[in-house]
Amino acid sequence: MLLSNAWKTYEADKRIEGFSPYTLKAYGVQAKLLISYFEDAKITTLTTGKLKDTSPIQVI
Repeated sequence: MLLSNAWKTYEADKRIEGFSPYTLKAYGVQAKLLISYFEDAKITTLTTGKLKDTSPIQVI
């Protein structure tokens, strides 16, 4: 499963649970950054090491 598909599933689940639209929007921003950074990788390819080793993106 790709990160983008996982996010859609997670978002739908949290919407059903009654999470605030503002909370979901904030989560969505973070999810989009993660998806972009890892180029929408398959979840099975991610490890805690990869998540910890990420360096901040420099904006010029």
